[in-house]
Amino acid sequence: MTPAQTPASRQGVNKIEVPVLARVEGEGALFVKTKNGRIVDLKLKIPEPPRLFEGFLTGRHCTEAPDITSRICGICPIAYQMSSIHALERGLGLEVPPQIRALRRLFYCGEWIESHALHIYMLHAPDFLGCQDVVELAALNRDAVLRALRLKKIGNQLVTVLGGREIHPVSACVGGFHRTPHKKELTDLVPDLEWALEASLETVKLTASLPFPEFEADYEFVALHHPTEYAMNEGRIVSNKGLDIEADDFEEHSQEQHLRHSNALHSVLKARRSYLCGPLARFNLNFETLPEVAVLAATLANCVPPVNNPFRGIIVRAVELVFACHEALRLIAEYEPPAQSKVPLPVRAARCAAATEAPRGLLYHRYEIEAGGLIQIARIVPPTAQNLRRIEDDLWSYVPGLLSLSNEEIAWRAEQAIRNYDPCISCATHFLRLDLQRR
Repeated sequence: MTPAQTPASRQGVNKIEVPVLARVEGEGALFVKTKNGRIVDLKLKIPEPPRLFEGFLTGRHCTEAPDITSRICGICPIAYQMSSIHALERGLGLEVPPQIRALRRLFYCGEWIESHALHIYMLHAPDFLGCQDVVELAALNRDAVLRALRLKKIGNQLVTVLGGREIHPVSACVGGFHRTPHKKELTDLVPDLEWALEASLETVKLTASLPFPEFEADYEFVALHHPTEYAMNEGRIVSNKGLDIEADDFEEHSQEQHLRHSNALHSVLKARRSYLCGPLARFNLNFETLPEVAVLAATLANCVPPVNNPFRGIIVRAVELVFACHEALRLIAEYEPPAQSKVPLPVRAARCAAATEAPRGLLYHRYEIEAGGLIQIARIVPPTAQNLRRIEDDLWSYVPGLLSLSNEEIAWRAEQAIRNYDPCISCATHFLRLDLQRR
């Protein structure tokens, strides 16, 4: 899209439609209405039909939940598996050995590597460099794109070794893994991961050099927090404004709202409304638990808490990429295969909940199962549902500063702002329309 030269403010009442946006997952539309140079209406519309995964789970045995929920997302299936597994294990009183816990953390590292590499280079960096897509970016900086492709491949290789395949892996289960890897299978990945660590440090440097709009917001950051490690699978749900709860209490403090303009629910905190989850929240709340190499990279990039500019979130994702590569190397060095790949499953009636940190943010699962192990109720709150209201709030603050620009330029910059959050609207068709009405 080439921005028009005529300022939109001279065009009267009009509509702008961007028919295809290939760098946000799912179908969405942004509607903006202005009057006398002020925004009077703004909606981030999600027209996709509900996907009904919670309904699919009802009546199925609890051991099926990890495989079913992993189909929700092709980029972050491990997040859905881990959230369901942790919830069910908590409800069934199941404790896994330390080796299994470490493998799950390693599994998550693979997903963070491939997902962050995808977002940084292929979905978001083109915005900052004036490119339409990664193809144009490749013409501008071929080495960067080749780096991204190799980083993503390395993340996928790690997922494959642990999960059996790179897309919708099948090895993770309630109680452990159907199969755990031999030591050599993991040590064979070390040379690639060592390269990935260096490449992630270069990624931090690259993202730190990008031009960022001057925009900040007063966020309530919400993420898991663990006292001794950068939280991924376990921890309490905390915020910078006083929230500090177990996952079991999440629904007492949050609620999902259905808005007429969106088929995706909006999750808000009952006490303080919109909040932000994802890399920016994790980073601001857990910076002190990052390894030294990641802290140094962030410091050299002049990106240390507090970071309240969502556009600088691309640097934060790069720092998390450094963390994930470093953590994977550490876990592989310490790995010893467990005596058994999974522990026996005691089935009983239970109400259980857990949250883990998907690449895009906090992912909450709750289940109620009957004595035979069948799921009676399932509830899943994905990161994007939690961020949608915050995205709208940011657009209300950000777009007014763009109204002197052309319609095409407003559309471009609004899309860039939305991509800050790496929204996974449905992990399906990629689409965004901007409908701008002026009076």
